[in-house]
Amino acid sequence: MAAPRRPSPLPPAPPGAAPVGPDDAATYLPDPAARRRGVALCLSGGGFRAALFHLGALRRLNQLGVLGRVDTVSAVSGGAIVAAHLVTRLGPWPAPGAVVPDDVWEASIAAPFRAFAGRDLRTAVLLRRFWPPNWPRPEAAVEALADRLAADLSPLHLRDLPTRPRVLVGATDLAYAVGWVAGRERVGDYRAGYASPPPPNWGVARAVAASACFPPWFAPLPAGIPPGNLKGGQERGAGRDRVVADLTLADGGLYDNLALEPVWKTAATVLVSDGGATFDATATGNPIGRLLRYNTIVAKQATALRKRWLIAGFLNGDLAGAYWGVGGSAAGYDPGAEIGYGKALVEGVISRVRTDLDAFSVAERAVLENHGYALADAVIRRHAPALVHLDAPAAVLPHTAWADEATVRAALADSHRTRILGRR
Repeated sequence: MAAPRRPSPLPPAPPGAAPVGPDDAATYLPDPAARRRGVALCLSGGGFRAALFHLGALRRLNQLGVLGRVDTVSAVSGGAIVAAHLVTRLGPWPAPGAVVPDDVWEASIAAPFRAFAGRDLRTAVLLRRFWPPNWPRPEAAVEALADRLAADLSPLHLRDLPTRPRVLVGATDLAYAVGWVAGRERVGDYRAGYASPPPPNWGVARAVAASACFPPWFAPLPAGIPPGNLKGGQERGAGRDRVVADLTLADGGLYDNLALEPVWKTAATVLVSDGGATFDATATGNPIGRLLRYNTIVAKQATALRKRWLIAGFLNGDLAGAYWGVGGSAAGYDPGAEIGYGKALVEGVISRVRTDLDAFSVAERAVLENHGYALADAVIRRHAPALVHLDAPAAVLPHTAWADEATVRAALADSHRTRILGRR
């Protein structure tokens, strides 16, 4: 029997093809390793659970001198919330290898964000939808969310974002089923086109609200950009303007919950902090449960494929970097880890904390920050030690009072439950 022929490699981009940006999914192939540049940090979706988990990871990245090496922050949903808080309050980004002093970090970054996550962000804005004048306007709730974020999180316009790091906030374009990206230089996607510079009505809060409007809690947010202002997209033809005029945006995690799409093609080093929902085995005996399960499985396989590609890239040497997820334990990533929660507590309690935007308790905030801190420390030291500053301090949990696992288990026993009217 003749040996099977090997498949032909993908053809090169057509001669004269229009150049595309580093966050365009239309790019033919990822850049080869020799042409990749910079360090990208990806902050996943997952509501306040993910945001608080990332907060702990960011604290340790800062202590290790890694945060100052980051050139691009790509974030969706809960990750976008904490990223917006960080760049609004941090001021000048630290230089490569430099750190923000711990007391400044606690006062300017960590404590204000814990206070923010201790208030219910979703219930009051969702109730706006039921005010009679808003009955014809399903987007009223997400617009109220944007107003709340502008008042309490970040008043910045997209053009006010720093040049370093490049901050990219992802949402999902429901018309073309692709990732929509909002940044300092432009907003849009490769199919609908880009508005450059961003329109006046696109502040950081609007970008974060679009990224965090998770269905079915929130209806999608209208893009609100005239079709003629979105240029350079792949879509052509008579129907394009009609579709773009009605284009709406939903939670960025629907398309790419790891926030990898804008950076995976060009970054030399990719760091991924994943606070997204974990997948638990469960019975699906009723029709409604099965319908929900179908959607969960679709989302899981999309994230699993991206994660497998990422890890394969690390193993093959295509790119450098590290991944840590809320469902892992520090010892699981690094058997020599000296801090962190055990596998049983993580899998049975911490990874099951709800992915929501209601009020998180003192215990939930402290434990999630501790968990992200411990995992980032273990993973970076083991898998990306070249990024670590030589004088980095030893790891100490931000909240040592919440290091005891029996105390954590008792305090978080009810944390997996979503309450329709939120928590106090």
